[in-house]
Amino acid sequence: MAGNEDDYMSDSFLNQIKDVRPGVPLPRRVKEAQRKEKLHMEKNLQSRQKSLKEQEQERREAVLQSSIGNENKGFALLQKMGYKAGQGLGKEGAGRVEPIPLNIKTDRGGIGMEEVKKRKAEEKLEHYRRKANFKQQVEKRTLDDFRVRLRTEREERQTDADLRKSQRACEQLDSQKGIHAPREDWYWPVSGTEEPGEEEETEQEEDEGEELTPLEKLQILTSYLRGVHFYCIWCGTSYDDEEDLTANCPGDSSAAHD
Repeated sequence: MAGNEDDYMSDSFLNQIKDVRPGVPLPRRVKEAQRKEKLHMEKNLQSRQKSLKEQEQERREAVLQSSIGNENKGFALLQKMGYKAGQGLGKEGAGRVEPIPLNIKTDRGGIGMEEVKKRKAEEKLEHYRRKANFKQQVEKRTLDDFRVRLRTEREERQTDADLRKSQRACEQLDSQKGIHAPREDWYWPVSGTEEPGEEEETEQEEDEGEELTPLEKLQILTSYLRGVHFYCIWCGTSYDDEEDLTANCPGDSSAAHD
């Protein structure tokens, strides 16, 4: 330290501080020295407290790690009853070997609070899982319903198209064989003109025909075309006879021709 500078921690400087009369303002360097001294004392106090906590923790861990000695009254009683160190408790020696671990509580929560928090967290997690699973099931069910509806609509459109195709083929093949009237009114395509005398009869036949679904009509008409004309609408071919039809046609449905 330079000779022209004062040592704030020296005895001479501290004596100067003591000689200052009450009520007289202290120099700035004196105030700074007092502030540094106060900070130094606070740090020493904190270090000492921290050191005490560390020492307490070390002593606790050392005690927990050490085995119970003969000076322990409970251990002495066990030895009198035949217990040996390292042996399990109980008559057969199958009980606990190590003491029950010590769980030091450092927070301000009551006993059992951790279990309550853990149970609530698990219940909340399970609730979210059930909610997510339910949402996934609803979305999957909605998607499945949408797919089924699309497939059903597509099949219905295909059935209507096959039915109209069968009606046109039936009318053409019947006409080639000299048949001037369909076996059932819906066997042929619906014509735009009707004779006045046949209006009531046609309405009655239409009412009877409405009882059948398009798929049922298609199945009946397909059977008629195959049995009478040996014709398959999906093959688009008239076969020579039933034997030729059976041998060369895959089947009597659209799925058989895929």
